[in-house]
Amino acid sequence: MSFALTTPQFKARTKDVTRRLGWLDLKAGDIVMGIEKGMGLKKGEKHVQLGRIQIISVIREPLSALLNRPNETAREGFPDMTPDEFIAFFCKTHKGCSPQTTVTRIEFEYLDSCFKYHDL
Repeated sequence: MSFALTTPQFKARTKDVTRRLGWLDLKAGDIVMGIEKGMGLKKGEKHVQLGRIQIISVIREPLSALLNRPNETAREGFPDMTPDEFIAFFCKTHKGCSPQTTVTRIEFEYLDSCFKYHDL
C-alpha cells in the first residue's frame, strides 16, 4: 500500500487511518506492506518498504463522513488540517473525487512496534 502523500507521517507513526478510492477486497486482519510509492517509478527504481501494517477495520463511506469523526484529520496524519481542508486536499490529489465520493476508510496498526523491545 503506497503512502506517497504521507510518507513522513507513516515513518513517524503519527498516522493510523487512511482513505483510498480502491482496496475493496481488504479486510480486518490482513497484513500489508507500506511503501513510499507504487506508481511512477522510473526504470530501475524499486519500491521502498516503510513497514508492515495490520488492518484493524475497513469501511466504505462518503469522504464527507470524516466531518462526523472527532480527531480524524490527526489520525490521517494532518493534525493541523480542518476536516474541510482535508477533504479539499483529498479531492485535489485524487482525480474525479468529490466530498460525496464513497471511499474506503482503513484503520491500521504498525506491526514493527511490537518487535521494538525484543533485540537479541
